[in-house]
Amino acid sequence: MKHYLLIYDRARGARIGRLRVFRDAGNAIDARFAAELQYRGEPDIEIVVLSGRSVDDLRRTHGRYFLRAQRLAKEALKREAQVAS
Repeated sequence: MKHYLLIYDRARGARIGRLRVFRDAGNAIDARFAAELQYRGEPDIEIVVLSGRSVDDLRRTHGRYFLRAQRLAKEALKREAQVAS
């Protein structure tokens, strides 16, 4: 299992920087705390560590972190239309 550090700007609907990958959960959490100090006082910044086998797994379970806000809205509307039909 890998651990991924992700910094997300909710106002822009986009990630900040690159996705960082860790094999050790403790190192990922330490990096998260460092990022939280860096972005302290910025309410639109969300910092998370997600765990999974691959980035593709995370895209399926946490898609909003990987898609731009407009595309995410389009995908949601498309899924809603498929369910309704």
